[in-house]
Amino acid sequence: MTISLETKIGREIRASGLIAVLVIDRKKSAVPLARALVDGGVCMMELTLRTSEAIDALVRIRAEVPEMTAGVGTILTTEQLDRVIDADAAFGVSPGLNPRVISHAVDRGFPFAPGVCTPTDIERGVELGCRVLKYFPAETSGGLKHLESMGAPYAHLGLTYIPLGGVNTGNLAQYLNSPMICAVGGSWLAPRALIEAEKWDEIRGNAREAAELVARIRAGV
Repeated sequence: MTISLETKIGREIRASGLIAVLVIDRKKSAVPLARALVDGGVCMMELTLRTSEAIDALVRIRAEVPEMTAGVGTILTTEQLDRVIDADAAFGVSPGLNPRVISHAVDRGFPFAPGVCTPTDIERGVELGCRVLKYFPAETSGGLKHLESMGAPYAHLGLTYIPLGGVNTGNLAQYLNSPMICAVGGSWLAPRALIEAEKWDEIRGNAREAAELVARIRAGV
């Protein structure tokens, strides 16, 4: 299935407002990383399929840190999608829009959101039933200004977006204050180098700072 704000995972994504985007090179990092994020107030992640350890890391997180909603990104093929579903991922996303992958997710009843950065992408996603779309790469595509212009013709359809790529504490408020945005994704919370160095306290601090910022933005402070 595709993700909408009417689905359970869609409501959870909107409530969180923030998704940690992660690259894990060693599966032993998975559980302490997830716990550091949760302790800091970030309970949703996109674990990217950019390393051979990603699936094993997902399995460990789902088993040992159940309070973390662990989704998977960089899903490029139907074979990867099957592996992700079998590993009990909470949701999946992709950097682009592959109709075969979306259709397979629908057939398997798996919450999935494709990546878009053009009006054609949006229309293809809408045709396939998508209502929550990943806007990627957000900043190099023109940021929120580009998204607002590109998305204007489709506003009546109730589409919402998750921007990833260049989002940080400096532009977080700009994105989250837009009614088009249901959540943002960011790799600045736990960069690859910090994970490799096992800087769990620093990652916990990044998560806490970001979660508090999201709460203030949502409260209009």
